[in-house]
Order: sequence, then structure tokens, then C-alpha cells
Amino acid sequence: MRILLVGAGGVGDAIAKIAARRSFYELIVVSDYDRSRAERTIAWIAEKHGQETAARFVAASVDASDPDSVAALAREHGATHVMNAVEPKFVPTIFAGAIAADADYLDMAMSLSEPHPTDPHAQTGVKLGDDQFAQAGDWEAAGRLALVGIGVEPGLSDVFARYAADHLFSEIEELGVRDGANLVVRDDAGNEIFAPSFSIWTTIEECLNPPVVWERGTGWFTTPPFSEPEVFTFPEGIGDVECVNVEHEEVLLMPRWLDAKRVTFKYGLGAEFIGILQTLHQLGLDSTAPVRVRSEGGPVEVAPRDVVAASLPDPASIGPRMTGKTCAGVWVTGRGIDGAPREVYIYHVSDNEWTMREYNAQCVVWQTALNPVIALELLASGAWSGQGVLGPEAFDAVPFLTLMAASAADGGYAQPWHIEERPI
Repeated sequence: MRILLVGAGGVGDAIAKIAARRSFYELIVVSDYDRSRAERTIAWIAEKHGQETAARFVAASVDASDPDSVAALAREHGATHVMNAVEPKFVPTIFAGAIAADADYLDMAMSLSEPHPTDPHAQTGVKLGDDQFAQAGDWEAAGRLALVGIGVEPGLSDVFARYAADHLFSEIEELGVRDGANLVVRDDAGNEIFAPSFSIWTTIEECLNPPVVWERGTGWFTTPPFSEPEVFTFPEGIGDVECVNVEHEEVLLMPRWLDAKRVTFKYGLGAEFIGILQTLHQLGLDSTAPVRVRSEGGPVEVAPRDVVAASLPDPASIGPRMTGKTCAGVWVTGRGIDGAPREVYIYHVSDNEWTMREYNAQCVVWQTALNPVIALELLASGAWSGQGVLGPEAFDAVPFLTLMAASAADGGYAQPWHIEERPI
């Protein structure tokens, strides 16, 4: 397996660092628009693991907005797999570049949605991933696999859902993805500051777009942003967090392969975060349409959302200032294998202190990066295989979860996951 990794930001950097401890691939080309970021990642690997390990990595420049650039780089290095680790606005071009280079493809976020033009808070328009699923026939005809949404959410939560459907439940009432954390970022004086732990560009897209819900008999429909607030109790000391509906890929993926009466995604944002996002929207600072701005060198055009992203700390840089844990999982209700009512939360927790110490990566990006590496290893071994455009639910969850939880001595990733039974 020869992998072209597109993007050496927070998640791409963590993917390379996690993969450095594995042996299932021949080469990883770490590429970025800014080649120095790729070089910095490889230098860390060399210092941590030695030159022999680092020799399996190559730094390169790439323009993720140009499918020809992606395809040319993939062909140059004989890439068998293209791993997309940049913002979802680049999905169409990297997706096109991969199939043009006759390579398989993986991503952690799917092609962007477009709200319904007249009724955005009730009806779907273009849904997340619609553009990719529309091309499934092309991928099948080419004999290639596009494994979409294989981060943590979407990704690991979808694997958990498949496991629940296969092994824990005879009938599922709701697959409810729930994401929460107790993360705090502080400045040099110890004051808590606003510093999103993930790309603010992506966060704005997810949180301000109309959330999607799926129900049997109705299909997909939308609600207003931040709707249906609920307090969800997260494990391992995180505690009660208010969660709200947010647009996310799991709701678009799970119903394609899993049988449930309802599928939802709720994110623990907090009142301050919601208020900031609402203010950005009111001021038009969430817009991706360029506006004309005066500058010393003359008028320039810039997208307001890009200005917001440039003004905030890089999520990859805030790890040393961050404390706490993040939890990703799926809350499943219904009837167990024995027919009795059952309610479980299947989850994985990532601790920032540990991820910083072991990988020099903050816990949110590290937890996201872990899952595509596991998936790539399963594809390399043949434990997972397929053609067309498929989500994580299309694959047997047991090989993934077994490899994830097994100790390093047993060839695994030493990342235990948990099933928490909840009272009915």
C-alpha cells in the first residue's frame, strides 16, 4: 500500500504520526499546499522513531483545489490510496483526482450541502455527500473504493452503530450520535479563551447549516440550527453537557445501511459557543462569498469565513494550552437480542494530556486521525474490501474494533472502547 496523504494540518499531521508506529504500508507521501508543514511532520517522526521509520515518508507540495495536481502527485508516487485530510470544501477536487489516478480514496468529511432554497428549516436541499454518492457508479465501474466519512464522527460512531445493529439489538428505535467534552483552552495568564479544537471553517459549516434528522416513513428532513436541546451525561468524568442538533454526515450515512426508526446527531457546544456562532451569522462573517475590502495595497476580495479562521488559533497549535477529555459515541435505544428494552452508549474517550505526551497532537484531531489509519490497515490486510462509494457502516465492525482495542503487544492500537448500559 502506497498512500498519498493530502493535508498536513492538525489531522493530517496526527495521521502520519499514528501511522509511523505501524508497518502495513510501503510509503506515505505527506503533502500540503505549504510543503514546510509536511516536512515538519516528517522531522517529528524522524526524531521520535528514527530515520529508518522516517524513510517511509516523503514530503510534497499539492494544490488540493486542483484535481490534476492531486492526480499527478498520486501517479508520481504510485499511490494506491488517497487520504483526504483537508477541509471538506476540497472534497470534490481530491475525489476527482483520486479516481483519475486509479487510486482508492478515503475522507473524514463528505461533500458539502446546500440548504433548500425556499424551506431550509424543514426540507433538505443538496445533502452532505450527495455529490459523492451520485458518482458511485463511476467508482464501481473503475473497480475502485471510496470509503467516505471514516474519521471519528463520522467514522468511529458509524462503526459503533454497525456493531450495535449486528450484535446488541434486534430492533433499533434510535441511533443518536452524541459528542461532548470538558476541554478548556487557556492563555498565558491562565484565562479561559475561545479557541475551537477543530477547524472553525468546518465548525461554522456544520453548526449554522440546518441540521438533518432521519425518520423511518419520512426520510431526511431539517430543523433550525441548535434545535431540540437536551442534557446528555457523558462518561469518564465529563458529565452533563447540553447537546443540540447539528448537521453531520452520520445522519446521511447510517440509514443507507442500518435499520433504525430514527437517526440523529447532537453536539455539546455550550451556550458561549452557540452565542458566538449566532453572532458570526448575524454579522455575515460566516459567509464564504468573497467581499471587497480596502487595504493599503488596494482593494482585495476575501471571504469573511476565511478571515475568521485566520484570526483564531490554529487548532493544531492549542494542544499545550488545552486540558480535558473529548468523547465520541452513539446512544442506541431499542430492543436487545433477547427482545427486552435496551439502551446503551458505545463510546471512545481521548485525553488531551496523553495525546500531547505521546503524539504532540491535541486530543480532538488525534481522535479523528486514529480511525482512517485503522481503516487503511484493514484495507491493506483485506479484512475490509469493497467497490463504489461506501460508508463505514458497509463493513463488518468487529475487525475494526478488535484491532483498535488490542494491546500494542498483540499488534493493536491499544485504544479501548466501551459499552455503557443505561437504565431504561
